[in-house]
Amino acid sequence: ECFLRQIFVNVCRSLFEKDKLLFAFLLVITIERDEHANVDPQEWRFLLTGMVASMENVMSAPNPAAEWLPERSWTELCRVSSLPKFEGLANDFAENISLWKMFYDLVEPHKGMLHGKWNEELNSLQRTIVLRCLRPDKVVLRIQDFVTEKIGRQFVEPPPFDLTLIFQDSAATAPLVFILSAGTDPTAVLLSFAQQRGQPIRTISLGQGQGPKAERAIKEGRGDGTWVMLQNCHLAASWMPRLEIICEGFTESSCVNQFRLWLTSYPSEHFPVAILQNSVKMTNEPPKGLRTNIMRAYSTEPLNGRKSSRAVSSSKAGVLGEVKTKRLAMWRKHVEEADFVISVRQLKMFLQESIDEDPLADAPFEALLYTTGQCNYGGRVTDDRDRICMMNLLQGIYCEDILREEAMLSRSGTYYVPSEKDAKGYVAEVSKFPINALTEVFGLHENADITKDMQETALMFSSILLTQGRVSSGGGKTREEVVTEMTNSLLARLPADFDLEKVQDRWPVVYEESMNTVLIQECIRFNRLLAVIRTSMENLQRALKGFVLMSTDLDQLATDMYDGKQPALWAKRSYPSLMSLTSYVEDFLERLAMLTKWIRNGPPVVFWISGFFFTHAFLTAALQNFARKYRVPIDDVQMDFEMLKGKDYEEKPTDGVYVQGLFFEGARWDAQTHQIAESAPKILFTKAPVMWFKPCQTARVSSYPHYNCPVYRTAERRGTLSTTGHSTNFVLNIRIPSEKPSAHWTGRGVAMLTQLTDA
Repeated sequence: ECFLRQIFVNVCRSLFEKDKLLFAFLLVITIERDEHANVDPQEWRFLLTGMVASMENVMSAPNPAAEWLPERSWTELCRVSSLPKFEGLANDFAENISLWKMFYDLVEPHKGMLHGKWNEELNSLQRTIVLRCLRPDKVVLRIQDFVTEKIGRQFVEPPPFDLTLIFQDSAATAPLVFILSAGTDPTAVLLSFAQQRGQPIRTISLGQGQGPKAERAIKEGRGDGTWVMLQNCHLAASWMPRLEIICEGFTESSCVNQFRLWLTSYPSEHFPVAILQNSVKMTNEPPKGLRTNIMRAYSTEPLNGRKSSRAVSSSKAGVLGEVKTKRLAMWRKHVEEADFVISVRQLKMFLQESIDEDPLADAPFEALLYTTGQCNYGGRVTDDRDRICMMNLLQGIYCEDILREEAMLSRSGTYYVPSEKDAKGYVAEVSKFPINALTEVFGLHENADITKDMQETALMFSSILLTQGRVSSGGGKTREEVVTEMTNSLLARLPADFDLEKVQDRWPVVYEESMNTVLIQECIRFNRLLAVIRTSMENLQRALKGFVLMSTDLDQLATDMYDGKQPALWAKRSYPSLMSLTSYVEDFLERLAMLTKWIRNGPPVVFWISGFFFTHAFLTAALQNFARKYRVPIDDVQMDFEMLKGKDYEEKPTDGVYVQGLFFEGARWDAQTHQIAESAPKILFTKAPVMWFKPCQTARVSSYPHYNCPVYRTAERRGTLSTTGHSTNFVLNIRIPSEKPSAHWTGRGVAMLTQLTDA
């Protein structure tokens, strides 16, 4: 046990926070599998991938609880029922829906008991599999309990960063490497540590022309014992081979005992592997949590000085800066600590100037909002929708209401601006905030916690998959046999390529109907993807049989298929998708079926907007048809929107198109009030109604209270500009009727998606 703990402590020094629980979990799995034989290979693969290796969607019956159980959960229940220990689970669920719903609705289902015999017959890991099917958002917490149960709580509470202990384990011949992450800079910590020990240290920030200077410093330090710190090694890729040679020359006879070489670098493929293998590695990430970060802000510049603290506290805005920072940090990763520092300094400067000119003048909120939002943080923002989100967050902070006595920062009053105090008084008040930040302080719905937890679960399992060797999946089948079955199944289901000549003959390009052009272009794009999938499957089969060389791309293709992921080889030619392999194949075949039906029967009355490879072309064609019909400039045509009532539509609209297939995230459509409404608990996505996309001249666009809802192709909500000038993810903004102000839904992060992460 002591040996295991020592391994855990030493390895955790070099792991990021997100990977420490993962490492502890892998330790437990290794012990349970090798010493106790308690881990079935098939069950382990299912826990990680959520599927039995097959190209078929196992669905024995329709979802019996469709009103509250996601289709993905029911699909996984059906799949896991094919494993011996879980036989009959899906049938039991269908027969005892009310009992299973009680488990589903538990606040802490990871601590709850399963229904009936399943709690007694399944072991801890198998119960985790059931939890994955029903409540994947609680799997990480369940894994924490699992690790605690097997090897102790000390393995889910990593040791704090202690530079003294790390130094004691170091030697002059082994470099010490700080692995950097966003928002961290170990320079101040190391300089303080060197000062405490009375040790001279020389710092050099690597970059162009700094290599020779760094080499001289190392040579001198090896002789006189001066510490050398080389910062940002990732920026000096060309000099890294030379650094590797220098470090290989470190010997006990050539380095005095006092010498240490400290290196800092972000994860980089250019950093020498030999140095990593022979060094002491460590990470020191910034603390997580709103409360911790606010308290951290008060212990560092510019808020830790007496004058700065007084200036900020006099405006009652000291706490708000970090609240703002964390809200933005949830929205984009590129928010930097330097933005916060300059914003606080500008706050002090503006307030001081305002007081000097007129002590009774109002606070310059407009100027502060502009400098903070448009300049400091906004200087890193390139997307219009990101800027709208950021300014919406800041407007809730830079406003007159914030100056009221104990102004509320959340609806419940849990978060507030403390009454006027000194810096220590503010810290004391902030310490009363919850350890884990509530979603309300960020303006988000309670369901946002579920989304965040599910992303953490997916990240953990995908990271574990990267560590797994190529072992048998159990049941007597090797990896190669499983992949061979999958390729055979997929090739059998792939239809023939579209005959472009016949499509053009039947639906020729004409001036009056731009949709014919869209159809032909879609067929061309899907033919390319079909060719990639078919060719890659055939080549993989030959490689598995030994007829051709197993290339790197084919090997990765086999790995992706075995892990149930969309192959990277296909993604280069594919439409954006975050689906698993099985769901992706089903979605792909549905898109092909949509085009086949269009070719045979003509354009559909209601278009499935999610099925298009290039959605922007479809929308442009709808605008172009209107512009040509009424002979108006297309630049003067905009899309108007109308939400339709649920019914079957048999005739096309006079102008525009009917569309379906969109999903709300962060809100739902209320058919009774005909407006956007708050999401129901635990319901992350809801279907949008059939919509009428109505082209009209700009002057005739209807006016009503609305939320300008962005539409994205995937839940990732980010993309890049393609060669056509369009985003690879963002589609358009749809005006949704709303009685609440638009800022409310912006704070909720409401958007529409053309497809879900998984089916």
